[in-house]
Amino acid sequence: MTSYVNKLFLAFALATSALAADAADKKIIFVAGPPSHGPGEHEYRAGCLVFQSCLSGIPGVASVVYTNGWPATPDPFEGAATLVFYTDGGPGHPLLQPGRAKIIGALMDQGVGLVCLHYSVEPTIENGEKDFVAWLGGAFEINWSVNPMWTANFNTLPDHPIARGVKPFSLHDEWYFHMRFPDAMKGVTPILTAVPDASTTTRPDGPHEDNPVVRAAVASGEPQVVAWAFERADGGRAFGFTGGHFHRNWADDNVRKLVLNAMLWTAKIEVPPDGAPAALKPGQLDWNMDAKPKRP
Repeated sequence: MTSYVNKLFLAFALATSALAADAADKKIIFVAGPPSHGPGEHEYRAGCLVFQSCLSGIPGVASVVYTNGWPATPDPFEGAATLVFYTDGGPGHPLLQPGRAKIIGALMDQGVGLVCLHYSVEPTIENGEKDFVAWLGGAFEINWSVNPMWTANFNTLPDHPIARGVKPFSLHDEWYFHMRFPDAMKGVTPILTAVPDASTTTRPDGPHEDNPVVRAAVASGEPQVVAWAFERADGGRAFGFTGGHFHRNWADDNVRKLVLNAMLWTAKIEVPPDGAPAALKPGQLDWNMDAKPKRP
């Protein structure tokens, strides 16, 4: 009888310990936008699930992925340590719809982290840019920022937790640049900086394509920040990353580790000395792709 009681007590203790551990987990919540662009481009759902898979091997981290845009469930961000948005931007940005900025603003006031990947770094000037600069530390601004396809060479990386375990690399992507940052880059730490080549200024002027100020900056060899860390005055942390157009680029170990590190850092989780575990399973990048018609 004593042995049976001891076994019951041990089982209860283990269950209680597991529940306590779960309660202590830092929660990273992803919002993946609806299908966008052609196959292999803007694969928001598949990309978020890749990152969730990598995070699943890290003790003390829990994650949730909401797909197809802003979650319909009540209190979807309850208990969040950081929010990750990988969605379309501009006027259709999920954060810009009525009432949502107030929800996100309240979370930011509580010190919740924020990560925006690729198109989700773009609000509109009239609606959201001021908030994005305050929450994220930067934003894409039409007729100021540009979105060319180019190969960026990241020859050096800063001494920052987000860069742990990441080696210099080059990657062809739709790297937005000439972003709108706070005055004097207050609170901003550049993480990925590259010098755009002349191919980035061959398009006619347009809201996303090119403008005289960008052409002058490129002609003078001005380095451009395409990923950054931000520490808000309230103690909250954020990370903006302008790449991520091509799903295949998540196969690059360095870029995948860098973004995972950023998710941990914004959630105020200690980034391991060699960076976050970022291993992929064979063929994993082909999983969970959106059903999209091929481009003509």
